[in-house]
Amino acid sequence: MLRYVIEDTRHVPPFNQAASALTIGTAPLKLHHEEVFLRYFKKALNLGGTFPLNRSVIASVQGQALVYRDSLWFDLEFLKYFMDRAVASKRACRAAFRLDDPAFRTYTLPLAKGFERVRLPDGTPAALCDLWYFPNGYTPDIMPILIPSDSQEMGFYSVPDFMTMEQGDLTHYGTSRAVLSIESWVHVYFASIIYGLFGRAARFLTHVKTHNFYSLRLLWQAILEQKQLLSTSNVVTVGKGTVIHPTAVITGPTSIGENCHIGPGVLIDNCTIGDRVSIDDGCVLMFSTVASGCFLPFRAALYLTAIMENSIVAQNTCLQMCVIGRNSFVGAGSTFTDFNLIEQKPIRAVNIDGKLEDVGQVVLGSAVGHNCRIGSGMVVFPGRTIESDVVLIASPQRRVIGRSVTFEESDHHFIPSLSGHPRHYPRQSDEAQPENWDRW
Repeated sequence: MLRYVIEDTRHVPPFNQAASALTIGTAPLKLHHEEVFLRYFKKALNLGGTFPLNRSVIASVQGQALVYRDSLWFDLEFLKYFMDRAVASKRACRAAFRLDDPAFRTYTLPLAKGFERVRLPDGTPAALCDLWYFPNGYTPDIMPILIPSDSQEMGFYSVPDFMTMEQGDLTHYGTSRAVLSIESWVHVYFASIIYGLFGRAARFLTHVKTHNFYSLRLLWQAILEQKQLLSTSNVVTVGKGTVIHPTAVITGPTSIGENCHIGPGVLIDNCTIGDRVSIDDGCVLMFSTVASGCFLPFRAALYLTAIMENSIVAQNTCLQMCVIGRNSFVGAGSTFTDFNLIEQKPIRAVNIDGKLEDVGQVVLGSAVGHNCRIGSGMVVFPGRTIESDVVLIASPQRRVIGRSVTFEESDHHFIPSLSGHPRHYPRQSDEAQPENWDRW
């Protein structure tokens, strides 16, 4: 089987980089695709060709083939459900999901233009994904395969009613299968944290409830290791060369990579951590992903936050529901808030066209691009973005970030001592922009 890739070269704000190069969890999206294909097919799929961002190009596909857009994120469970049924049908097939699926409606559809909304012959309103299977070359007779998320609600906030718009406890959906079109930093957050970590936790809980022998195995392992059940080696995986201080508390499901250092008093709960990560004394990480090469000095706090490679979050900094790009620095004592204090309404975030849209989330943090330098003591309001290559120094005039910051507003343009900061992630020019998605 060959794979054909539809390349989406549009830049995702505020990173100024194509979605395929953005880190989802602990790996760039293009490597995530390779890993998912390798795990399902048990071998690497040879590349049949690449196409520009236009669905009509699939007419040139030949032979048995899998076709997908490289900005489309999907997990192994989503691919397996689709491929098992597509191959069994012996027909050309396309992945789809119901518009009323609660998880897909909440996380996949907001801010996204990358799905065709249709009504199937039986009247079901659905969204078509840019993921096709062809058993013997292209044919226009393509059968949609509806893929359910099989989600379950999972609580993550329990706060007084006046802080929740009278909605009761705040919950997320833990999914069995997930798909997203990465067109916003919010999608990076949803894929890494909600679909990634909440989804993993939901599948783990389902497995425990439905497999008695696995439950007994967990209990026996806890007795042997003299640990709590969710801290055993069956639930917390640790790579070679990683050193964990005995006073650190780690609960799973959690994955920690190779050659990491976990210091005294660290608390890690349901996280994914890459290789060569240093987490020093007293740091707290809950439902977060930290990519390889990152450094968290003492008492840094991450809550439902995704950090890309080689970034530093300094001491006493609190990040809630945020995304931090690669090679960036967030200074000590900074706070990224996640709640509109007075106006209790859904937070807006920027889409791929740079326009603000409602995300449908009552609580949501902010995003920092690549190669940024954020000084100490900054306060960032919910839904704001800081573009790649920006330098911000706290001052009486700018200590609270109440609106998004562009590269042109970076302090290194105005402070001579900062003028040497390089720009590695420029915006796409108007001439380089691909055709608008609405014309597809």
